[in-house]
Amino acid sequence: MAHDKKENEGQSGQQGKHENSSKPQEHYGDQPKPPMPGHTPPKPEAPAKDPKNTTENGESMNGDVTYEDKVIQKIIGISLEKVDGLLTADGGFFSNVAEKLVNTDNVTAGIDTEVGKKQVAVDLKIVVEYGKDIEEIYQQIKKIIAKEVHEMTHLDVIEVNVDVVDIKTKEEYEANSETVQDKLTNAAKATGEFASEQTEKAKSAIEQQKENNQ
Repeated sequence: MAHDKKENEGQSGQQGKHENSSKPQEHYGDQPKPPMPGHTPPKPEAPAKDPKNTTENGESMNGDVTYEDKVIQKIIGISLEKVDGLLTADGGFFSNVAEKLVNTDNVTAGIDTEVGKKQVAVDLKIVVEYGKDIEEIYQQIKKIIAKEVHEMTHLDVIEVNVDVVDIKTKEEYEANSETVQDKLTNAAKATGEFASEQTEKAKSAIEQQKENNQ
């Protein structure tokens, strides 16, 4: 009986091996395994762009931006118009006196700068309105200069030195200040009067010549 049991087990094992060998083997090699029914395979991710090799928006282009001193000085000069109690940088006209035009050509007067690739140092000579808190004016100057320069150029203002060269009342300052509009108006009047005089002289000379020819 034991011999028959072993024989039956041997036949069963051989039959199992035969059935397994009759099944087709799945060989996929390097190919991806086919998806299961009802399963959507994920889309392959797009390869990431190498930021060093892209020129989109010009981000990887070589180059640099530099600023002349007068550009930074002009930004500072115009920004200082917002400081209450500051009449002018020495020699400049950034205050809008009596609602007249300001002298934009001289807006950089009294302002010295040292401009580097990433940082700026500023020296100012200023005239302050009498009765105003000079320390508060100084703090306003630093804050406004740093903000305006950084917003326009991305340069950091690391130093602001202020030399108060004079104090005047607003009335005194306005009385002693001649704005560009005043200068232009006076120049235009003078030029117009001179031109009129020359025109009249030319007319008189022509009339005189006609009379002589007759």
